[in-house]
Amino acid sequence: MMSMPTRRRARPANPRAELPSLPRLRIAMMLESDEPGGAEMMVYRLSDELRARGHTIVPVGPEHGVGWLGDLFRRGGFAPEVFRINRPIDPGCVKGLVRLFREYRIDAVHSHEFTMAVYGTAATRILGLPHIITMHGGLKVCKALRRRIALRWAMRTSEHSVMVSRATQKQFSDDLGVRPSLFDVVPNGVPVITGNPTGVRAEFGVRDGECVILAVGVLERHKGHRVLLEALAQLNAGGLTVPWRLIIAGGAGGQEHGPILQYIAANGLSDRVHIALNRNDVVDLLALADVFVMPSLWEGLPMAVLEAMVARKAIVASEIAGIPEAIVHGREGLLVPPSEAGPLAEALRQVLTDPARRAELAATAAARADKEFTVSVMADRYEALYARAYARRQRTALRA
Repeated sequence: MMSMPTRRRARPANPRAELPSLPRLRIAMMLESDEPGGAEMMVYRLSDELRARGHTIVPVGPEHGVGWLGDLFRRGGFAPEVFRINRPIDPGCVKGLVRLFREYRIDAVHSHEFTMAVYGTAATRILGLPHIITMHGGLKVCKALRRRIALRWAMRTSEHSVMVSRATQKQFSDDLGVRPSLFDVVPNGVPVITGNPTGVRAEFGVRDGECVILAVGVLERHKGHRVLLEALAQLNAGGLTVPWRLIIAGGAGGQEHGPILQYIAANGLSDRVHIALNRNDVVDLLALADVFVMPSLWEGLPMAVLEAMVARKAIVASEIAGIPEAIVHGREGLLVPPSEAGPLAEALRQVLTDPARRAELAATAAARADKEFTVSVMADRYEALYARAYARRQRTALRA
């Protein structure tokens, strides 16, 4: 039977008493995709926390998506709505959003990612509603000139444009040719949950004394799983005596699944490496793990790293993009160059052979996460933006 995680209360870094005055709002929370993913989970978690604080949240997603996020919202007691886009540029979508916002008496709109940023801006301009945009990343968002023009217009028209990391802020500043100061930075937050390792320990046959290494990410090249396996093979060849076991929670799989399995078999790692797909118990896998590793070749600020920090794990990760914003090398974890098996092997050797060092890194990571990267802290920061945006619109309405 699957164990049920339990919540721990985080220590809020920004007490709500310090926030600007904010009434209970009716907020449309809009996202263009509804498949499993980091942005989708962030939208759900933020919505759930805001609802707990007394706000009314109306989730809005695509009419013809995969349905995953809508189902998650319905199971959580929300009543999600949909937007409709029938052609590449569709004024009918704007009209539909205007009708929706009027029907639900929406006070503020929070749009995530490119499509909703643009259509949300158009609809809120018609109604005079405060609008907040969050961009979660994406290397292809600004490739086309027409998209850059549309996004610049949306961001300059809206009250706040938010990036989830300083690396993302720089990326969009460079791509759009605008000042970084146009953007606020609000890191994503994760829930503070303690899993139960008992079931997964038995499932994977983990023996007493074995160090469990956990990696989380789809089985695609950019997640760096092959580099991780090469590093572990180097440690074995170098005579590492610490018994270890690797679990890769590989999401729905990916193009690298076959090659990874071939590498595992060819290097005699089949008894130590487990590929686990379609898991909904990563919190339990984190509870089991001694070391969390993120060997990605490129990333934003991955949720999985923040979840490992909250779970009090020793972390080894690639020194790329937003990861150094959460982890200072040698303090909250160990950072290594991407794509290089040698430095990754050495970092893993350090944490596998030194339990005291593992515990020190884990404790520091958890303290940083409780202060900076929980859902509660994220919601505090967004509430402050809503308060400023709402007050600005109220002042504008009074002058009209």
